[in-house]
Amino acid sequence: MAPNMRKLLIAANWKMYKTPAESTAFLTSFFPLIKKNEAAEVVLCPAMTSLPALVDAARGKSVAIGAQNMHWLNEGAYTGETSPTMLTAIGATHVLIGHSERRQYFNETDTTVNLKLKSALAHSLVPIVCVGEHLNEREQNLTADVLNLQVSVALEGIDPDALGTLVIAYEPVWAIGTGRTATPQIAEDAHKIIRARLAAIAGSHVADATRILYGGSVKPDNATNLCCLDDIDGALVGGASLDPDSFAQIIINATHRA
Repeated sequence: MAPNMRKLLIAANWKMYKTPAESTAFLTSFFPLIKKNEAAEVVLCPAMTSLPALVDAARGKSVAIGAQNMHWLNEGAYTGETSPTMLTAIGATHVLIGHSERRQYFNETDTTVNLKLKSALAHSLVPIVCVGEHLNEREQNLTADVLNLQVSVALEGIDPDALGTLVIAYEPVWAIGTGRTATPQIAEDAHKIIRARLAAIAGSHVADATRILYGGSVKPDNATNLCCLDDIDGALVGGASLDPDSFAQIIINATHRA
């Protein structure tokens, strides 16, 4: 599949910000700025407490709503967790899996990413699986090793035919919240590694169809240069997605693909 046949996806990860009222106020300001957008799929991933309100506010609008995390089981004695059935019941359509902060602060592993990915696919949630290397791993030239391992374990035991909705987000951990951004060439090279691993595991048809997003200090001024490259199919945006004008401008700039 040619790169321009993969529709851009721009996702906002709001992390632990915004109350329900603040989330719906964001959408009220944001949607008029991008309502004519047809070139990119847009996903907002708020905190769990804001999901129901934002799902309701987004009805009839070309904006999807996703969760930042989920458990892989449908129910159980897991205090503080949210199940895939709970997400689908309120109308969430996407879910982030294995974000670097979940791995760093909450001990998530490649194995739990695999369990969550299987569950998301089974419940028809669009999974956005996050992978990426730390600074010391990049400095030791281990980027390819890290990415290959993360992708391999994430997809272990999954039928390639079930991966039609898979999205992967490459987030170099050294560029998250640091103001440092991978150059377009660094990002493109990492995306090529991921796509090659996908091809080796699941076949070229899956690799060619899978959207791979870049996530690492994406801002309006670098969105065009990042998203115009062949293997970069959009962005997972953190801090710059909290402001409606900033996030709208990222979408506008990202869709100006060369």
